[in-house]
Parts: sequence; structure tokens; C-alpha cells
Amino acid sequence: HKETFSQRFFKEPCLSYPFIIGRTFFHHKEAFVKQKGSSDVKVCLSVCVLSSSGSKVLVHFVNQSGVKSSVFVTEGETLLDVVIKKNLDISGFGACEGTLACSTCHLIFEESVYDKLEPMVDEEVDMLDLAYGLTKTSRLGCQVTVERWMDGMTVHVPQEIKDQRGKQEAVRSK
Repeated sequence: HKETFSQRFFKEPCLSYPFIIGRTFFHHKEAFVKQKGSSDVKVCLSVCVLSSSGSKVLVHFVNQSGVKSSVFVTEGETLLDVVIKKNLDISGFGACEGTLACSTCHLIFEESVYDKLEPMVDEEVDMLDLAYGLTKTSRLGCQVTVERWMDGMTVHVPQEIKDQRGKQEAVRSK
């Protein structure tokens, strides 16, 4: 039985370290591979594994027009990912694609849900300070990861969304 490259790669002693961003576990491994007739080539491999069980959670979204969409989502996804993957009708949502450079994925949570969410990072607080319709239960969808206990929760999109990356116009409900 001949080993595959990846089997050999992960057996070899080389730099290997895990790191976590949000609730996603990354494993990064680096190695130098000898090639015939040339110098060593550095090979890097990163593996992303969601730390969730992959169970389905029911989440209700209420858009700017008051229309409610109920979707089953995989535990471990961000709410921004859910809106994009499920193609929900939310105008202007997620303009920066989750890089914390805008506040277009601004969502308003029920207080009972908000109180259980992980604390905000400073960058999220800064972006929310610039958001329209800020409430005491506002969060950015790109920073909230769906967990099993959220099953059945309802989140609301504010009436106005503003892209903080230099655009001055706001997306408003009709």
C-alpha cells in the first residue's frame, strides 16, 4: 500500500500549529519538499474544520419590508453566510463579505438571544457605532455564529442599511 502525499505530509515532523477564528478551527502545516535537481520547495496546507456537529437550526429573518423568511441552517455558519447561501431578500446585506469593513449585515436580536451571544470584538463595536437604526440588541451578522440553542430565534433587519466603506447613500425599505 503506497501512502498518498497528504498521508506522508501529516506524518512528517514539521511546523504544525492550530488556531481558532470565531468558532472555526484551522490547522496549518508547513513543510519543505525536496525536488530532484532543484532547491527545496516550501509547501503550506491549511485545513478548516467547523467545530459544530452540523445539525440544523431554524432561524427566522424579518427583512426591511417586514417579510419573514424561515430557513434551516447548519450549526456553525455565520448569519451573513446564511443570508447569502439561502439568497434571502435583504437589500444591501453583506457588502464587505464579512471583513468587518461595513455595517450592512446589521441585525437586531431579541433581548433573550442577545444576552447569550459571545462578546463583541472592538472592530464590531466600531462598525455598529456607524450603523443606522442601532439598538441595544444590535450585532453584525458576520460576527454571529449559529449555535444549537438559537433554534427558533427571530432576527430583524433595520429599516435602513448604510455601507460604511465610503458610500453615502442608504438602502431603504420601499
